[in-house]
Amino acid sequence: MQRATLIQRFSNTFRGNSKLSKLLIVVTVSGGSLVAYSEATKPYQGADIGDLGDANSKRKKVVVLGTGWAATSFLKNLKDPSYDVQVISPRNYFAFTPLLPSVTSGTVEGRSIVEPIRNIIRGKNVHMHYSEAECVKIDAKNKKVYCRTNLSNEEKEEFAVDYDYLVVGVGARVNTFNIPGVVENTYFLKEVEDAQRIRRAVIDCFEKASLPNLSDEEKQRMLHFVIVGGGPTGVEFAAQLHDFVSDEVVRLYPKAKDFVKITLVEATDHVLNMFDKRITAFAEEKFKRDGIDVKTGSMVVKVSDSEISTKDAKRGEVTSTPYGMVVWSTGIGIRPVIMDFMREIGQGNRRVLATDEWLRVEGCDNVYAIGDTATINRRKVMEDIAAIFRKADKDSSGTLTVKECQEVLADVCERYPQMELYLKSKQMRSLVDLVKEGKGGDVKEPVEVDIEEFKSALSKVDTQMKNLPATAQVASQQGVYLANCFNRMEECVKNPEGPIRFRGEGRHRFHPFRYKHFGQFAPLGGEQTAAQLPGDWVSIGYGTQWLWYSVYASKQVSWRTRALVVSDWMRRFIFGRDSSQL
Repeated sequence: MQRATLIQRFSNTFRGNSKLSKLLIVVTVSGGSLVAYSEATKPYQGADIGDLGDANSKRKKVVVLGTGWAATSFLKNLKDPSYDVQVISPRNYFAFTPLLPSVTSGTVEGRSIVEPIRNIIRGKNVHMHYSEAECVKIDAKNKKVYCRTNLSNEEKEEFAVDYDYLVVGVGARVNTFNIPGVVENTYFLKEVEDAQRIRRAVIDCFEKASLPNLSDEEKQRMLHFVIVGGGPTGVEFAAQLHDFVSDEVVRLYPKAKDFVKITLVEATDHVLNMFDKRITAFAEEKFKRDGIDVKTGSMVVKVSDSEISTKDAKRGEVTSTPYGMVVWSTGIGIRPVIMDFMREIGQGNRRVLATDEWLRVEGCDNVYAIGDTATINRRKVMEDIAAIFRKADKDSSGTLTVKECQEVLADVCERYPQMELYLKSKQMRSLVDLVKEGKGGDVKEPVEVDIEEFKSALSKVDTQMKNLPATAQVASQQGVYLANCFNRMEECVKNPEGPIRFRGEGRHRFHPFRYKHFGQFAPLGGEQTAAQLPGDWVSIGYGTQWLWYSVYASKQVSWRTRALVVSDWMRRFIFGRDSSQL
C-alpha cells in the first residue's frame, strides 16, 4: 500500500510539473526531439477564470472548424486574448498523419500519433473551448455555422453557432474519381481509423491464408495486396508492407510467405513524380529488387469484391486481376459541406474552394480557409498590368524610368510571387533586365518604357504560377501564418505592412502568405529513405532514415506523443512489429 502511494506521488509530481516531465523525455528522446524543445509552449500566464466571463462580451468570436494540421497549427499559435475561440470537429484529437503508414504495419501504435485537442487548447492565454460535432452548413450571409452532434450513443442534435471570424480547416476526403466499386471494396488511408482497419485486414488475410482447407490459387488471391497510387503515401505503405512480410511473416506465417505479392498501381509514367528524378529512379529500382510489382501507366476502371480491373494508358487494354486487399491512395476531394458552401458564395463552378493570398475565402470578408480545404487563387500579373503601370508611373508621364521600375519591384514580387520565380529562372535581378530582354538585349540602359513595352516584358511571368501541394507542411504553415495575422489584427489595421494596393489606395494589412519548402521524405523500406531537401539536395540511404526518425520525432505536437513514438520505434527494433489484430 505504501509502495502504491509512493508511485502515485511520483506520477502526480511529473504530471503537475511540466519541466520535470520534459526533462525525463529529453533523456530518452533522440536528438531531433531536442530541437523541438525550443518550440515547447510557454507556461500558462492567462487571466484569472473569474475575469473570463466579464470579458466574453468584448471578445471577437472565432469559430474554427476542424482539428487537422492547419486548424491545430492555428490554435497553437493564436495568442491574442481578445478572441473567444470555439473549436468544432467530429474528431476530438489531432493526428500526425505522416506516420499513418507506420500504423498499418504495427511499427507505431495508433494512439501514439494522436493528441487530444483539449490537451492542446488548455492552458492558453486565449479562451478556447471544444465541441465534438460536425459542421453541416455554413451560412456566410448571417455569420452562422450549423452543426450536428457526433456522439454515437445519443440522438443526433443540431445547433447553430454565431461567429465574427470563421476559420475553415475541415480538410478533404478521398477522391474516388467515381470509379465503380472503390468505396465498397477498397481501404482508404486518410485517418487513424483507416490505418487501424488496414492493419487488422492485413493480419486477417494472413490468418485466412493459413487455414488448411484453402487451395494454392485461393491463397495467392488472398495474399495479393494492391496499392493504388504511387505518391508518397502509397509508396510508403508498400514499403512498410514489404518490411512486415520480410521481417515478421517469414517468422510468423512460414507457409504463407511464398504466396505474397505486392502490386503498386500508378496512372502516370513514374511513382513519386513530384520528387527529383534520381529519387524516382532509385525507388522504382529498389521496389523491383524487393519483388514489388510496379505497374505505371495503368488506370483503375473498376473494383469488384474479388478483382481489380486496370486499363493500360498506351495500349488501351483492360486486364482484371484477383486480389485479397486493395488500398486506395490517389488524391483528395472536397467535402459535401464545402461543396454546398461554394455554391452559396458563387464558387459552384470551381473544383476546390478558392482563397486570396491572405487565405480569405473569395466572396467572404470574415471567412478564412486553410489546409486541404482550399487553394490559393493567385492573381495574374497580366490581369493587373495596367494598374501596376499606373501605380509605378508616379509623375503620370506615360512612361516608366529605371528608378520607377526599381521602386515598384519589391511590391510586385511580394504581391505576385510568380514574378520573383520568373526572375530567378531567367537569372535576372530587376524589371530592367526583363525590359532589356523584351528589346532583344541590345539596349544597354533603357531610359524609359511605355505601357506596351512593359506588357511585352512581363508577358511570360505568369507561366511560373504554381498551386501549392496538399501536404501537412503547407497546412501547418498556413495555420501559423493565419494565427500571426489574428494576433496582430488591430496593429496592422492602424499600420498596414503589406504590399501596395495596385487596384486601390494604401497598402494591404498583412504580407501575403508565402510557403517555404523545407524538404520532403519518401521512406522506401529496409531502413532506407529518400529525402529531397532545399537547394535541390538529394539524400538516399540508411543515414537519411535516421534523419527521418529525428525530424519526425521533433515534429510531434506534444512531448507525450514524442515519447510514445520514439518508444514504439525502440520496441520494434527490439521485439519486432506487433501482429495482433487489436
